[in-house]
Amino acid sequence: MPYTLYLKVIFQTVLAFFAVLVLTRILEKEQLSQLTFYEYITGITIGSLAAGLAIDTLVSPWVILVALITFGALTYLMGYVSLKSRVARKLLEGEPTIVVQNGKIMEKNMARLRYNVDDLLAQLREKGVFNISDVEFAVLEPNGQLSVLLKSHKKPVTREDLQVPSSYEGISSELIVDGQVIYQNLQQNNLDEAWLISELKKQGINSPKQVMLASLDAQGNLYVDKKRDELTHDTQVQDDPGQKNQAG
Repeated sequence: MPYTLYLKVIFQTVLAFFAVLVLTRILEKEQLSQLTFYEYITGITIGSLAAGLAIDTLVSPWVILVALITFGALTYLMGYVSLKSRVARKLLEGEPTIVVQNGKIMEKNMARLRYNVDDLLAQLREKGVFNISDVEFAVLEPNGQLSVLLKSHKKPVTREDLQVPSSYEGISSELIVDGQVIYQNLQQNNLDEAWLISELKKQGINSPKQVMLASLDAQGNLYVDKKRDELTHDTQVQDDPGQKNQAG
């Protein structure tokens, strides 16, 4: 009997694992810090159903699986509806709310959101703003993030302000990741493996397998990081409990 129970739990756990894996791939939610309250609660509910599917031996696993799939389908449907309807999107996800305007705190808006001054000041500090009078607008987004627009005379000076010419930077393209050549990126840059091998040999590298990362920037410069770099000094940020403090 115990062995049968263990096998059942193992089977249900595997079933729950792949069910959640499939659902998360279909729903494709954002990172936790970007989730709205509705999406956060949805994720918790799916996790609770999956946990029940894994360890509840009194109810048929197929019944819980049906509930899990149904909840996932409803979540997907609501996501589709909110994508097509602005009204539904506001209802499910909420909408941005101004909490600071021209350096003044909007108390009524904050009270409606149950958002206090301490939270506001903390999120402003995270944005590098320590004086609320420097803020033209601060908007609390549906996902809880704070968007801040500084007053014009408090914004950092840019190249455009100084009329300093700048060149296009673009993004780097990874050509080797953990020893594996990314052939698609080579083709997109009109390059081939022979060119890559030649460039690696110029840096004393005989094989892509010796490379942790190789990337090409928009100017055509190749950055290469070997798996076993020879550093003259290895900087550590952790404390060494075996080393005594020599200061004194």
